[in-house]
Formats: sequence, structure tokens, C-alpha cells
Amino acid sequence: MPFTETFSEFYTKVKSSLDDGTFAKLTLAKTIGNTDLMNIYVRPVVEENELKLELKYKFQKEEIFEIHTIDSTFKRLLEFINNPFLSAILFTTEFDLIYKLNKKRAVSITEQFPSFAHASPVLLEFLADKN
Repeated sequence: MPFTETFSEFYTKVKSSLDDGTFAKLTLAKTIGNTDLMNIYVRPVVEENELKLELKYKFQKEEIFEIHTIDSTFKRLLEFINNPFLSAILFTTEFDLIYKLNKKRAVSITEQFPSFAHASPVLLEFLADKN
């Protein structure tokens, strides 16, 4: 997988935002062509007192959910980078981080002002209970 290194760098920021309580959501978007799978939305969930991530696959006619550990989510999402998704956006309360592939499949990672003022309530509750 040619995007392992760059997506790993991006995913490090995802894990950091989960650790520090600033994670709002993660979205994979901008598909190549007209695909059945339109988006993948990632949000934190707590299962058996462990923080995990729920992946919601939004298809044109249905939605499918999977729950993964934080580390296994990386491998699962990596399968979809460049096929079919050209971008991943991490929304945090401090910044939005955009992982984007252009037509030549060159990767750019850019930071923008945050779109969300509040982190995921599930994440904040989990971190509060942990402390």
C-alpha cells in the first residue's frame, strides 16, 4: 500500500486528538467516480470500558457499522485511501486536518481553523471517567 507512511502520519494526529480530548469526528470523502460507498464516518464509542471507534459506511442505499480498536481502525481505513476515497478530514476542537490526494496521487496534509467547538461527548465522558 503506497499511502501507508503518509496516512500513518495523519493517523498519529487522530490518536493524539483522542488522547487529549479534542477529537470531534473523522470523515473519509471525495470518491473516485460514482461509487456505491459514498463516505466513511468515524466516531468514538465505549465498549466494555474501552475506547474504540465506530466506522459508519454510508452507501447510496444503506449504512453499515463496524467497531474497531483505535489501532485496527488505521488498517481498516488505509484500505480505502485512494480506492475509492481521495480525502480524509480530522475534525478537532483545535484544528481541522485534511489529508488529500490530487489527480497524480500526490499527498498533501493541511491544517485549517476548527469547524467544531466541542469534542465528541462520548470521548469527553470516557476521559472524565478514566481520571
